Amino acid sequence: MGKAKVRLFARLSELAGARETEVEVGEGLTAGDVYALLCRRWPAMSGLAGSLMYAVNAEYVPPGHPVRAGDEVALVPPVSGGAHAV
Repeated sequence: MGKAKVRLFARLSELAGARETEVEVGEGLTAGDVYALLCRRWPAMSGLAGSLMYAVNAEYVPPGHPVRAGDEVALVPPVSGGAHAV
């Protein structure tokens, strides 16, 4: 067993009060499971799963992608941009 680093962006980092954290990696852990673990730690994060983007080791992946010890997981919520001038 080991740990994976988790980077939180935008609203998620605000809700957690941190830009990075770590999770224990167990057999069969997925990127989606990492989000679920963090929702238990910080319940205010709940409800974003449907629009969340996941990346493992700087590559976008589906929620079912496996996470192993030493991996870096990034959780990216939807970000609204500014309006373009016409």
